[in-house]
Amino acid sequence: MAESTSYALIFDMDGVLINNTSFQARAFQLLFRDLGLTTNALKLLQRLNGMPATKILETVFANPVPKKQLETYANQREFLYRTLYWEKRREMPGLTQFLQDARAAGFKIGLGTGSGNDTIGYIIDHLNLRRFFDVVVTKDEVDRGKPHADTYTVTARELGVPPERCLVFEDALVGEQAAYKAGMRCIALSTSIKPDKFQAPLKVLKDFTEINSAQVLELLEQNLPIPKPSKQLAKREYMHL
Repeated sequence: MAESTSYALIFDMDGVLINNTSFQARAFQLLFRDLGLTTNALKLLQRLNGMPATKILETVFANPVPKKQLETYANQREFLYRTLYWEKRREMPGLTQFLQDARAAGFKIGLGTGSGNDTIGYIIDHLNLRRFFDVVVTKDEVDRGKPHADTYTVTARELGVPPERCLVFEDALVGEQAAYKAGMRCIALSTSIKPDKFQAPLKVLKDFTEINSAQVLELLEQNLPIPKPSKQLAKREYMHL
Protein backbone atom coordinates (compact mmCIF):
# COMPACT_ATOMS: atom_id res chain seq x y z
CA MET A 1 0.00 0.00 0.00
CA ALA A 2 1.27 3.48 -0.86
CA GLU A 3 2.02 5.92 1.91
CA SER A 4 -0.19 9.00 2.34
CA THR A 5 2.99 11.08 2.43
CA SER A 6 3.40 10.52 -1.31
CA TYR A 7 0.11 12.33 -2.02
CA ALA A 8 -1.22 15.86 -1.63
CA LEU A 9 -4.73 17.18 -1.05
CA ILE A 10 -5.47 20.63 -2.51
CA PHE A 11 -8.56 22.57 -1.46
CA ASP A 12 -10.44 25.41 -3.05
CA MET A 13 -11.85 27.80 -0.42
CA ASP A 14 -15.28 29.21 -1.31
CA GLY A 15 -17.89 26.46 -1.38
CA VAL A 16 -15.37 23.92 -0.05
CA LEU A 17 -13.94 25.11 3.27
CA ILE A 18 -17.10 27.18 3.77
CA ASN A 19 -20.60 27.01 2.34
CA ASN A 20 -20.92 30.63 1.22
CA THR A 21 -22.15 30.56 -2.38
CA SER A 22 -25.57 32.01 -1.54
CA PHE A 23 -23.91 34.98 0.18
CA GLN A 24 -21.56 35.51 -2.75
CA ALA A 25 -24.55 35.46 -5.10
CA ARG A 26 -26.50 37.92 -2.94
CA ALA A 27 -23.54 40.34 -2.96
CA PHE A 28 -23.30 40.15 -6.76
CA GLN A 29 -27.07 40.62 -7.06
CA LEU A 30 -26.99 43.79 -4.94
CA LEU A 31 -24.14 45.14 -7.06
CA PHE A 32 -26.03 44.32 -10.26
CA ARG A 33 -29.11 46.10 -8.92
CA ASP A 34 -27.01 49.18 -8.19
CA LEU A 35 -25.58 49.07 -11.73
CA GLY A 36 -28.98 48.56 -13.34
CA LEU A 37 -28.15 45.03 -14.54
CA THR A 38 -30.73 42.22 -14.67
CA THR A 39 -28.27 39.30 -14.63
CA ASN A 40 -29.27 36.43 -12.33
CA ALA A 41 -26.27 36.21 -10.00
CA LEU A 42 -26.96 32.70 -8.69
CA LYS A 43 -27.16 31.25 -12.21
CA LEU A 44 -24.05 33.19 -13.16
CA LEU A 45 -22.09 31.71 -10.25
CA GLN A 46 -23.31 28.22 -11.04
CA ARG A 47 -21.37 28.61 -14.30
CA LEU A 48 -18.43 30.80 -13.34
CA ASN A 49 -17.91 30.45 -9.58
CA GLY A 50 -14.21 30.01 -8.82
CA MET A 51 -13.00 32.66 -11.26
CA PRO A 52 -11.68 36.00 -9.94
CA ALA A 53 -14.51 38.49 -9.40
CA THR A 54 -13.20 40.83 -12.11
CA LYS A 55 -13.38 38.00 -14.66
CA ILE A 56 -16.92 37.11 -13.61
CA LEU A 57 -17.95 40.76 -13.86
CA GLU A 58 -16.34 41.04 -17.28
CA THR A 59 -18.94 38.64 -18.66
CA VAL A 60 -22.04 40.61 -17.64
CA PHE A 61 -21.46 43.82 -19.60
CA ALA A 62 -22.48 44.15 -23.23
CA ASN A 63 -19.50 46.43 -23.94
CA PRO A 64 -15.91 46.21 -22.64
CA VAL A 65 -15.32 47.82 -19.23
CA PRO A 66 -11.87 49.17 -18.28
CA LYS A 67 -9.92 46.96 -15.88
CA LYS A 68 -9.75 49.68 -13.23
CA GLN A 69 -13.53 50.02 -13.25
CA LEU A 70 -13.97 46.25 -12.97
CA GLU A 71 -11.68 46.29 -9.95
CA THR A 72 -13.80 49.03 -8.38
CA TYR A 73 -16.94 46.94 -8.92
CA ALA A 74 -15.18 43.86 -7.52
CA ASN A 75 -14.23 45.81 -4.39
CA GLN A 76 -17.84 46.93 -3.98
CA ARG A 77 -18.98 43.34 -4.27
CA GLU A 78 -16.37 42.23 -1.73
CA PHE A 79 -17.58 44.82 0.79
CA LEU A 80 -21.19 43.70 0.30
CA TYR A 81 -20.19 40.05 0.67
CA ARG A 82 -18.25 40.63 3.88
CA THR A 83 -21.13 42.62 5.37
CA LEU A 84 -23.63 39.87 4.52
CA TYR A 85 -21.40 36.99 5.63
CA TRP A 86 -19.76 38.56 8.71
CA GLU A 87 -21.89 36.79 11.32
CA LYS A 88 -22.32 33.62 9.25
CA ARG A 89 -18.72 32.45 8.91
CA ARG A 90 -18.70 28.70 9.64
CA GLU A 91 -16.48 25.92 8.37
CA MET A 92 -17.97 23.11 6.32
CA PRO A 93 -19.33 20.32 8.57
CA GLY A 94 -16.61 17.77 9.34
CA LEU A 95 -13.81 19.90 7.89
CA THR A 96 -11.52 20.27 10.92
CA GLN A 97 -11.76 16.58 11.77
CA PHE A 98 -10.99 15.64 8.16
CA LEU A 99 -8.00 17.98 7.96
CA GLN A 100 -6.65 16.73 11.30
CA ASP A 101 -6.96 13.12 10.13
CA ALA A 102 -5.36 13.91 6.76
CA ARG A 103 -2.37 15.57 8.40
CA ALA A 104 -2.01 12.70 10.86
CA ALA A 105 -2.10 10.27 7.93
CA GLY A 106 0.78 12.14 6.29
CA PHE A 107 -0.96 13.90 3.41
CA LYS A 108 0.53 17.21 2.30
CA ILE A 109 -2.21 19.83 2.23
CA GLY A 110 -2.54 22.94 0.08
CA LEU A 111 -5.07 25.71 -0.47
CA GLY A 112 -5.54 27.00 -4.03
CA THR A 113 -8.12 29.76 -4.36
CA GLY A 114 -9.17 32.49 -6.77
CA SER A 115 -9.58 34.87 -3.83
CA GLY A 116 -6.91 37.34 -2.75
CA ASN A 117 -4.79 37.24 0.41
CA ASP A 118 -6.97 39.76 2.25
CA THR A 119 -10.11 37.76 1.52
CA ILE A 120 -8.73 34.40 2.57
CA GLY A 121 -7.52 35.86 5.86
CA TYR A 122 -11.11 36.93 6.53
CA ILE A 123 -12.06 33.25 6.31
CA ILE A 124 -9.21 30.90 7.19
CA ASP A 125 -7.71 33.00 10.00
CA HIS A 126 -11.10 33.74 11.55
CA LEU A 127 -11.85 30.00 11.50
CA ASN A 128 -8.31 29.03 12.61
CA LEU A 129 -7.75 26.87 9.52
CA ARG A 130 -4.41 28.21 8.26
CA ARG A 131 -2.53 25.81 10.58
CA PHE A 132 -3.62 22.85 8.46
CA PHE A 133 -2.15 24.09 5.16
CA ASP A 134 1.47 23.56 4.13
CA VAL A 135 0.98 25.93 1.17
CA VAL A 136 -1.53 28.69 0.42
CA VAL A 137 -1.82 29.99 -3.16
CA THR A 138 -4.17 32.87 -4.01
CA LYS A 139 -4.94 34.90 -7.12
CA ASP A 140 -2.02 37.13 -6.12
CA GLU A 141 0.48 34.32 -6.78
CA VAL A 142 -0.64 33.29 -10.29
CA ASP A 143 -0.88 34.95 -13.70
CA ARG A 144 -4.15 33.31 -14.73
CA GLY A 145 -7.02 32.24 -12.50
CA LYS A 146 -9.33 29.26 -12.89
CA PRO A 147 -10.36 27.63 -15.25
CA HIS A 148 -6.66 27.84 -16.21
CA ALA A 149 -4.42 25.33 -14.45
CA ASP A 150 -2.06 27.85 -12.86
CA THR A 151 -3.57 27.90 -9.35
CA TYR A 152 -3.27 24.15 -8.91
CA THR A 153 -0.01 23.78 -10.81
CA VAL A 154 1.68 26.34 -8.56
CA THR A 155 0.22 24.77 -5.41
CA ALA A 156 1.50 21.31 -6.37
CA ARG A 157 4.91 22.69 -7.23
CA GLU A 158 5.19 24.44 -3.87
CA LEU A 159 4.07 21.27 -2.11
CA GLY A 160 6.70 19.30 -4.01
CA VAL A 161 4.21 16.68 -5.21
CA PRO A 162 3.68 15.65 -8.88
CA PRO A 163 0.26 16.65 -10.28
CA GLU A 164 -0.84 13.06 -10.81
CA ARG A 165 -0.43 12.47 -7.07
CA CYS A 166 -2.59 15.46 -6.12
CA LEU A 167 -6.30 15.38 -5.38
CA VAL A 168 -8.33 18.59 -5.65
CA PHE A 169 -11.49 19.35 -3.66
CA GLU A 170 -13.75 21.66 -5.70
CA ASP A 171 -17.32 22.91 -5.77
CA ALA A 172 -17.24 24.69 -9.13
CA LEU A 173 -17.10 23.72 -12.78
CA VAL A 174 -14.25 26.13 -13.48
CA GLY A 175 -12.29 24.63 -10.60
CA GLU A 176 -12.91 21.07 -11.74
CA GLN A 177 -11.68 22.02 -15.22
CA ALA A 178 -8.62 23.71 -13.70
CA ALA A 179 -7.79 20.50 -11.83
CA TYR A 180 -7.98 18.40 -14.99
CA LYS A 181 -5.93 20.93 -16.94
CA ALA A 182 -3.31 20.65 -14.18
CA GLY A 183 -3.28 16.84 -14.54
CA MET A 184 -5.03 16.12 -11.24
CA ARG A 185 -8.06 14.17 -10.08
CA CYS A 186 -10.95 15.81 -8.27
CA ILE A 187 -13.51 15.24 -5.53
CA ALA A 188 -16.52 17.56 -5.83
CA LEU A 189 -18.70 19.18 -3.20
CA SER A 190 -22.30 19.81 -4.19
CA THR A 191 -22.59 23.13 -2.36
CA SER A 192 -22.90 25.30 -5.48
CA ILE A 193 -24.23 23.04 -8.24
CA LYS A 194 -26.05 19.72 -8.48
CA PRO A 195 -23.89 16.56 -8.45
CA ASP A 196 -24.78 15.58 -12.03
CA LYS A 197 -23.43 18.89 -13.39
CA PHE A 198 -19.80 17.96 -12.73
CA GLN A 199 -17.74 16.31 -15.44
CA ALA A 200 -15.98 13.34 -13.84
CA PRO A 201 -15.11 13.66 -10.13
CA LEU A 202 -13.98 10.58 -8.21
CA LYS A 203 -16.75 11.27 -5.71
CA VAL A 204 -19.33 13.96 -4.91
CA LEU A 205 -19.78 14.97 -1.26
CA LYS A 206 -22.35 17.01 0.60
CA ASP A 207 -19.69 17.88 3.20
CA PHE A 208 -16.67 16.36 4.95
CA THR A 209 -18.70 14.15 7.27
CA GLU A 210 -19.09 11.83 4.27
CA ILE A 211 -15.41 10.92 3.82
CA ASN A 212 -12.22 10.20 5.76
CA SER A 213 -8.51 10.13 4.92
CA ALA A 214 -8.42 6.33 4.59
CA GLN A 215 -11.15 6.46 1.93
CA VAL A 216 -9.28 9.23 0.10
CA LEU A 217 -6.11 7.14 0.06
CA GLU A 218 -8.09 4.17 -1.26
CA LEU A 219 -9.49 6.31 -4.09
CA LEU A 220 -6.03 7.57 -5.01
CA GLU A 221 -4.51 4.11 -4.98
CA GLN A 222 -7.00 3.00 -7.63
CA ASN A 223 -4.92 5.19 -9.95
CA LEU A 224 -7.89 5.95 -12.18
CA PRO A 225 -7.22 7.88 -15.41
CA ILE A 226 -7.10 11.65 -15.04
CA PRO A 227 -10.01 13.11 -17.05
CA LYS A 228 -9.26 15.33 -20.00
CA PRO A 229 -10.81 18.81 -19.72
CA SER A 230 -14.17 18.90 -21.46
CA LYS A 231 -14.07 20.96 -24.66
CA GLN A 232 -17.86 21.03 -24.68
CA LEU A 233 -18.00 22.40 -21.12
CA ALA A 234 -15.25 24.87 -21.92
CA LYS A 235 -17.10 26.21 -24.93
CA ARG A 236 -20.38 26.53 -23.08
CA GLU A 237 -19.21 27.76 -19.71
CA TYR A 238 -16.19 29.91 -20.47
CA MET A 239 -17.03 31.39 -23.84
CA HIS A 240 -16.49 34.92 -22.52
CA LEU A 241 -12.90 34.29 -21.36
